[in-house]
Amino acid sequence: MAAKKSESTGTKAAAAASKVLKDPKASKNAKTAAASALTQSKSKEATSAKAAAAASKVMKDPKASKEAKSAAASTLTQRPGKK
Repeated sequence: MAAKKSESTGTKAAAAASKVLKDPKASKNAKTAAASALTQSKSKEATSAKAAAAASKVMKDPKASKEAKSAAASTLTQRPGKK
């Protein structure tokens, strides 16, 4: 079970994530990050390592859309801190 976080996806990031999931041209990493962001819009679940890795790749991708980067940023914000 994922750790609990106090952060959740905001409405703008959730809307961006929804657009990414509907985009047939979006990359697999973008869709993974978007799905994670949407999952966290109604819950306090933390980002998994797999989703964080995908989000990181999206943030580094110069071809990624503004929506994909928004969803990826939200996903990374909700990553649990390292202890």
